[in-house]
Amino acid sequence: MTILDDIVARTRGRLAASPPDEGALRRSIREKRDYRFARALAGTSGGRPPHSENGVRIIAEIKAASPSAGPIVPDPDVEAIARAYRDGGAAAVSVVTEPEFFRGSRDWIARVHSASALPVIMKDFVIEPVQLIEGIAAGADAILLIASLLDAQTIAKFIAILDEYGRDALVEVHDERELQKAIDGGARLIGVNNRDLESFKVDLATSERLAKQMPRDVIRVAESGIATSADVQRLVAAGFDAFLVGESLLRQNDRSAAVRRLRGGRET
Repeated sequence: MTILDDIVARTRGRLAASPPDEGALRRSIREKRDYRFARALAGTSGGRPPHSENGVRIIAEIKAASPSAGPIVPDPDVEAIARAYRDGGAAAVSVVTEPEFFRGSRDWIARVHSASALPVIMKDFVIEPVQLIEGIAAGADAILLIASLLDAQTIAKFIAILDEYGRDALVEVHDERELQKAIDGGARLIGVNNRDLESFKVDLATSERLAKQMPRDVIRVAESGIATSADVQRLVAAGFDAFLVGESLLRQNDRSAAVRRLRGGRET
């Protein structure tokens, strides 16, 4: 059994042990959003974002730990981190909510949104529709869908649920087969995770290879293994629009400055 298999098995166990009340969650959702996450990645002018220094869109991540890195920021001050990301010019914030392996919490979503006013994407291992409703009720503007866990029909179904509430789906892929599932499922935002979820090896060439096979009209997000502005520019050249960065930012003393460096801007 791989770590991914274990995470999914634990997720199924939690859902079975304490089934969420989907009806109550749906009734608690007061607001239909306007696809704030995708709009932030596309820029205020709409369409795909410009590939320029000022157009670099960073999705800055908050997570307490990971299976590959171990503890990163135990008991993180999510408000302070979110404000630092905002001040550095991040376009959005990613919040890893998986509670066992990543030590996350859905409660962080509202806290991050309140502190930063930035769009927030919930990253978790979504396998059931009720998890989408939980994320929306918690305040997420977008939710990660991992193509390795879902078929194309389920991806399409999950995107339709998010569309009901004006939320976005970022469909994450690792290889050509998963990319085809994302395309067949109607993904409008596709993320390439450069980290193999079985071996945890990271290779930016994964993004470069898959970018050549993506539809021109999707928003392209590169994930994992991005630590420097040179990494960002390498992926900009490959056609990527936004860059999800976590561990390398979280380990910095000055996270605002670290975001500015990734964007190619001057430190202040």
